[in-house]
Amino acid sequence: MRANDVLGIIQAQAYDNTIQELTTVRTVASVPFGCRYRFIDFPMSNMVNAGITQIGIITKDNYQSLMDHVGSGKPWDMARKREGMFLLPPYNLMEGAGAGSRNTRLESLYSIMHFLSKARHEYVVMTDSNAVFNLDFNDIFKFHTEQEADLTIVYKHGKLPKIPGMMVLAMNEDKRVTDISVTENVAGEVDYSFNIFVMRKSLLEYLLKQAIAHNGTSFFRDVIQPNVDRLKIVGYEATGFAEMIDSLKTYYNVSMSLLDPANRDALFDDSNPIATKVSDNVPATYGPECKVGNSLVADGCIIDGTVENSLLFRGVVVEKGAVVKNSILMQGTVVHSGASLNSIIADKNVTISSSRNLSGDPTYPIYITKNILV
Repeated sequence: MRANDVLGIIQAQAYDNTIQELTTVRTVASVPFGCRYRFIDFPMSNMVNAGITQIGIITKDNYQSLMDHVGSGKPWDMARKREGMFLLPPYNLMEGAGAGSRNTRLESLYSIMHFLSKARHEYVVMTDSNAVFNLDFNDIFKFHTEQEADLTIVYKHGKLPKIPGMMVLAMNEDKRVTDISVTENVAGEVDYSFNIFVMRKSLLEYLLKQAIAHNGTSFFRDVIQPNVDRLKIVGYEATGFAEMIDSLKTYYNVSMSLLDPANRDALFDDSNPIATKVSDNVPATYGPECKVGNSLVADGCIIDGTVENSLLFRGVVVEKGAVVKNSILMQGTVVHSGASLNSIIADKNVTISSSRNLSGDPTYPIYITKNILV
């Protein structure tokens, strides 16, 4: 199994509702993260680094921000004469399966059957966009081949994310999946699906057609779960930095964890680099009286005030006398003189007026929506 025989499929809007605050104006795939990245950068980069040459991105609506970010795919070397990156907006949804929109993973996959059938690849790898991770996909492909598996599910051991309908795996000592429960309430730590799947493309097409023919609605319940005993399904454990975002609080916690150099090095591993849209900004400017500690500051920022334990995206301005602590400020946010922020998530182009004092808590950060004047 070679990476250039693998077709990449990315779900751009699976689990949009888990962080509705951030996805009102964008897909979950285009949610900003880590001062300069978007969620989609992680699956895209991991696929490209492995040698995958064709990637389809499934969208449903509200994808203008996503289109602006990925463009032609050039930052990931996917702007190619043949193959490359394909944005797959809704079209002729599910002939013979009723009208409507892509409401489930099964519907979204079935709606791109023409794209799947036209692709020359023998295998397919599918991922979501609500996670940040750095995995060597070639290791997953090697594992899939060695196990002679029909389906490989990448899983993580830990506390189950608070997402409806997550798959919890039971495996034997050989990592073969013996049982799957679809749930959202499990106490303690479990082996849960990280929603990265590897399988033959022909098998995926067959299973999708069978599920739709029998009025299936769920990829997990109607495609994977009924085939545990019929197919050889194995689990590959995601180790290192691999986090699924299931709420605004989780987004805040995972973002703030990047202030730890060990986490940054694990996620942004030079041997498996994460690419993103290029922005030719000037370097960050630090005023003579500014105080900056334990923070990540992107290019184009102007810092004249105090910044502690915070993440500042491109073009953020913190004026003299302003204080920013334990906060995430997205692109273009301006904090005027005398203002004070603590445990705040400010979306793009937020303006904080002089002398405003806004304070949340690390356990309950306050979110300020895009383009707001406070």
